[in-house]
Amino acid sequence: MSEELKHWLFQTPLGKSVLTLACVISLWLLIRFIKILITNHVRDNDRRYRSRKLLSFSGYILTALTIIGIFSYKLNNIGVALGIAGAGIAFALQEVIASVAGWLAVMFGGFYSTGDRVQLGGIKGDVIDIGVLRTTLMETGQWVDGDLYNGRIVRVANSFVFKEPVFNYSADFPFLWDEIKIPVQYGSNYQKAREIFLSVANDVCGSFAISAGQIWQSALKKYLIEDASTDPMVTLVANANWVEFTIRYTVDYKKRRITKDMLFGKILNEIARTKGEIKFASSTIQLITGSEMNLGVSEHKT
Repeated sequence: MSEELKHWLFQTPLGKSVLTLACVISLWLLIRFIKILITNHVRDNDRRYRSRKLLSFSGYILTALTIIGIFSYKLNNIGVALGIAGAGIAFALQEVIASVAGWLAVMFGGFYSTGDRVQLGGIKGDVIDIGVLRTTLMETGQWVDGDLYNGRIVRVANSFVFKEPVFNYSADFPFLWDEIKIPVQYGSNYQKAREIFLSVANDVCGSFAISAGQIWQSALKKYLIEDASTDPMVTLVANANWVEFTIRYTVDYKKRRITKDMLFGKILNEIARTKGEIKFASSTIQLITGSEMNLGVSEHKT
């Protein structure tokens, strides 16, 4: 390279601009090539996603460093001005900076990952993308029951991980304890009712209990928590109107609604086979017509 070309590239504004553009284009072509390699050779979806996101973030950092390095001669003359301007920009963009810090915390702190079901910033849903500034959720609930998708895609600022609790339904223990309550009339065969409910719960949720028990043992080694049973259990309480049975069981966090449907369906069929030995209870309101009252009013003439 001739001295004139070096002087033009490294000393003139136009030359530096051309050099910067060439370096940035080369950098992003390299990053794109590495992303293609990752896509073709990394089979795990989570690792592939995280690697591509980390490459993109690194590309932005290297681009900024390249521009600063090439035009660094100007920074010596306006260092004080840049310091003051930087302080003002940092104050104005504090929410953006907090979101970037939140992204780093999410990516390396294990708050959640793509595919997890979380409640973040008051919004519950499945994480479908984790950006530098925002996390994208496919929302569940609201006007839809049973933890089903409602169709809305919500973007929540990453800074919320520092401001509010992050509820993760699927990280270290992808199961939930759930309950259903069955009211039974007084005078029914309570022991038989308990046996039926426990049998149905084991039939429907037994596989969940086994898997949840194995994962729970791993969680015990990681966290300081008490041991808990993942097997279905049935308890009862007598109140003023009926005997109330509570069926408690573990279930996959994405299968709560279908599991309740199966439980109630089997319970209804089993109770019907008892031919009245066990009866469901319900609130009954009886309206009683009052007796008629005739009020006579006499007129007095003066």
